[in-house]
Amino acid sequence: MTVPRNLRSLFFSFNQRQMASKKTKSNKKKKAAGPQSQSKTIAENRKARHRFEILQQIECGVVLIGPEVKSLRDGNISLNEAYVRVERGELWLVGADIAEYRQASFWNHKPKRSRKLLVHKKELEKIKVKAFTKGLTLVPLRMYFTGRGIVKVVVGICRGKNVHDKRETKKTADARREMDRQMKNANR
Repeated sequence: MTVPRNLRSLFFSFNQRQMASKKTKSNKKKKAAGPQSQSKTIAENRKARHRFEILQQIECGVVLIGPEVKSLRDGNISLNEAYVRVERGELWLVGADIAEYRQASFWNHKPKRSRKLLVHKKELEKIKVKAFTKGLTLVPLRMYFTGRGIVKVVVGICRGKNVHDKRETKKTADARREMDRQMKNANR
């Protein structure tokens, strides 16, 4: 039995649409789970978590050159003395020390140069307001590679802790650690 041409084309186009929608649904699931679970931390600023109270975190991209990325893949970075500054309507990462890449020879970069951070305009406006508020500062907390190999920086809007705040944080951490030890010993 032969099917008229109109019906045949209608049937095939319907099947193609169904297959395309199945593919996009499965791709969306993969994209949603993939990059977040596959991120690789390059460096973390643990001192910042001790010195500052973190109010908000923002994820930013970074403008880098080739040897810097290769150096980051080797893990040659220090965020200890780094901070973020707002200049000329842009965010800049200042003081991050990315070591020179040996094999780059004369194409190498300056280790402590300022690097531009990439954020959306709306986020930038919010950050500007908070950055110029008295007592708040912008500190890089973590640098990592996404699942696609893109370098991202998590910037925290922070307020400096006083000595008594640091002591209180240490007391609660010690108490939590002691409770965990007691629970572990009780379960044995």
